[in-house]
Amino acid sequence: MTSEATGWLLTDPPSVPALTPYDLRCEHRLEPLGIGNDRPWFSWRLASPVRGDRQDAFRIRLERDGVQVWDSGWLTDEQTYVDHGGAPLTSQTDYVWRLEVRDAAGKVCEASATFATGILHPEEWQARWVEHDYETDPYFEPPVDRDEPRTVRQATIAAPRYYRRSFDLPKPISRARVYATAHGLYQLQANGQRVGNDELTPGWTDYRYRLAYQTYDVTDLLQEGENVLGAVLGEGWWSGYVGWDTRSHAHHYGKKPQLLAQLVVDHTDGSQTVIATDSRWVERTGPLRFADLLMGESYDARLELGDWSSPGYDATDWAPAGDVGADISTLVAASTEPVRVTEDLPAVEVTRHGDRYIVDLGQNIAGRVRLRVRGAAEGDRIRLRHGEMLESDGGIYTANLRTADATDYYVSAGGAEEFFEPVFTVHGFRYVEVDGYPGELTAADVTGRALHSDTPVAGRFECSDSGVNQLLSNIRWGQRGNFVSVPTDCPQRDERLGWTADAQIFLPTAAYQADVLTFFENWMGDLAVAQTDEGAIPDVIPHVITGRHGTPAWADAATIVPWTLYRMYGDERVLKQAWPTMRRWVDYVHQANPDLIWRNRTSGHYGDWLQVDVRTDRDVLATAYFARSAEFTAAAARVLGLHDEEQRYGELRERIAAAFVREFVDAEGKVRGDTQTGYLLPLAFGLLPEEHEQAAVKHLVADLEQRGRSLTTGFAGVALLCPILAKYGHVELAYDLLHDDRYPSWGYSIRHGATTIWERWDGWTEENGFGPVAMNSFNHYSLGSVGEWLYGGVAGIDQATDSIAFRELVIRPRPGGRLTWAEGAYDTPSGRVSTRWEVNDGTFALQVVIPPGATATVHVPTSNPESVRESKQPVAEQDGIEVLESADRTLVCRVPSGSYSFTADGV
Repeated sequence: MTSEATGWLLTDPPSVPALTPYDLRCEHRLEPLGIGNDRPWFSWRLASPVRGDRQDAFRIRLERDGVQVWDSGWLTDEQTYVDHGGAPLTSQTDYVWRLEVRDAAGKVCEASATFATGILHPEEWQARWVEHDYETDPYFEPPVDRDEPRTVRQATIAAPRYYRRSFDLPKPISRARVYATAHGLYQLQANGQRVGNDELTPGWTDYRYRLAYQTYDVTDLLQEGENVLGAVLGEGWWSGYVGWDTRSHAHHYGKKPQLLAQLVVDHTDGSQTVIATDSRWVERTGPLRFADLLMGESYDARLELGDWSSPGYDATDWAPAGDVGADISTLVAASTEPVRVTEDLPAVEVTRHGDRYIVDLGQNIAGRVRLRVRGAAEGDRIRLRHGEMLESDGGIYTANLRTADATDYYVSAGGAEEFFEPVFTVHGFRYVEVDGYPGELTAADVTGRALHSDTPVAGRFECSDSGVNQLLSNIRWGQRGNFVSVPTDCPQRDERLGWTADAQIFLPTAAYQADVLTFFENWMGDLAVAQTDEGAIPDVIPHVITGRHGTPAWADAATIVPWTLYRMYGDERVLKQAWPTMRRWVDYVHQANPDLIWRNRTSGHYGDWLQVDVRTDRDVLATAYFARSAEFTAAAARVLGLHDEEQRYGELRERIAAAFVREFVDAEGKVRGDTQTGYLLPLAFGLLPEEHEQAAVKHLVADLEQRGRSLTTGFAGVALLCPILAKYGHVELAYDLLHDDRYPSWGYSIRHGATTIWERWDGWTEENGFGPVAMNSFNHYSLGSVGEWLYGGVAGIDQATDSIAFRELVIRPRPGGRLTWAEGAYDTPSGRVSTRWEVNDGTFALQVVIPPGATATVHVPTSNPESVRESKQPVAEQDGIEVLESADRTLVCRVPSGSYSFTADGV
């Protein structure tokens, strides 16, 4: 992932002559600052051009200040991760870890990386929480526009505050780190320069239990003599608006933002200076008059404070900050990548709409606008409203925002050229309505800035069909726009909540596209603390607003997310941390449903949410998910060595499956309700005995055929549709759905200009225009969970059923539909796997790259298995390639790591 705002691009592994480690990570992050674990995990990827190459052994040596503090010794394990086995690490310390890997021939290659620990012990914190003190400074904020009163919603949000502390450093500096967080949102400055490039820090967690602090290196920003550390502090999720009904949904966690920061300066003579937030800090308001994540931001350039965070600044009119204590009981070190600006999008078109301008970025994003203002007079007021769509008359469409204003204001200081970019808000938008701009607004004056959690890119997919490529682009932008600190359901309206079903359904697609392990681990921490005493899981995480707990498919995120993360990444710690939550969740459902049909304790029970013109039986859906959760809980117990629990939950899963068949499946294999999702769930979850499987598939296909090969699936079924059809031999039907551009389909929204995944199939239709304004996001991701099939089915990058972290790859591309070629790449924990297939004049060509240490079962589609060649030689004659099956329509072979080129006739 780039942080220079050049785009969300997959970086190629190094081109190397022999087995080489790369992408060295500590706690799954590249050279992290401030980790909170004193026994961290180390991981790396491998690259090699040599077939069959693998890591025969590895060794890690850990150094502090050039002195070795741990040596793992040579470990003859093929894994590419290991936990620190030495003494606990020292707090606030820089480390270098040196990795050696040895290949099968005994050749050794080395690589190294760095990391730093954070504040590991509570007693090391000297910082105290500070906030605006109304006793020393009773000043109340003026309205956003001093000529008009603020709206009722805005009136409860106070203006952001500016904080500063001047201090002297009398000695040369060797290292300086800031450890900081906020109840609210903060942005640091040091000596007039911004600290870091993180946005919306400290991010959103359940602040009642967990608050992340960030670590920044400011060595190059400080100097001997006078220095200044400053911060701007806003409301954010802490005390700003969250969710719908913004008349009341503010102040979920607190009523006023607070700042906590600790600067630790190490001097060259070995001494140390600590500057921490306390009553010696001073604060005041400034040009940032109002800031809220949902409502927007207002900035008055006439009130700018000059070089307020620089030495020599006169701060005599600033008031002392209020000291409100030193409770750091909820602090945890940040464990995942923060939100950052990851791409700049120049405006593609500017048009007039009455006396206003409409700016089109050409892409629906979550983020903000950077506006250049030219020729404005002092006091000129510019308003920017954000929206995803246009009305039929060309005006901006905002009805679907509900009570979110999503509006920014800028008041000019009268300079020849000024720039405005919000700090503490984020909007979901493609279009910006600019009102009050002086002179002629041009496309060069407006830049969209995409913000999201900076998860490293992990996958790439492309094919010969532009519509499918656009679908993949829409899925990726939907992921980017909704992975903003937590996996949200929309970035534009007054909601933006972490709905659990959306997250668990989309997770496999998300993981193919980005390394989301730490992102979801962080979120799972909030899920665990939100579990009720009885074992139920709330519908949204972090838990705010909704009082619903234990909804089928939603609460099952408690088991599905950790097991999926383990399967994708292989880190057992995910299961260890999630195990109590998984067990208690399944027990909660079981206790209320001893007959094993999940009818009781279903909470909101949304069913197959947003399905089309059908109603999947809710007991069918709930019981299928009950079985799935029991299955994954048993699997987790097996990995953790909990044999009694493995047996208990495994038997429970089998009894639920038997009850499912007795209750819902008739003698002809028809599932109660006779809907597409009703068949997909038991087929995907393995609930049907063999005698019912093919019958259920026939009923599924019959339903699709009688609807003109059109889908009806909602959130719960859509991810399963194409994979199940392909698994049971109906590849062309799966492709017909993929290529379809009639309503309802993915292609319908694309045909009508979509650049992200819509929340609902009928978000906009030719017959009815916009869908229900009460719930109509044009940037969602749930219905984009078909992306898993694009990577795993079309490109053919998958893993065996019992494989973990893609060590046993299954390469099974599915040519069909209008496609003449497709290619994909995915960074597994071991290294890069890639495929490219092409059909030309009846000849099928497949190029495959398997990372070192992994093996792959390759399926070559062909009507003539005898024609299959690898590098122009018969497959059976190639050393290292084992033919497993040579049957009609497919040749299956097993290969070790390396690059392969297969050709076959009669695909």
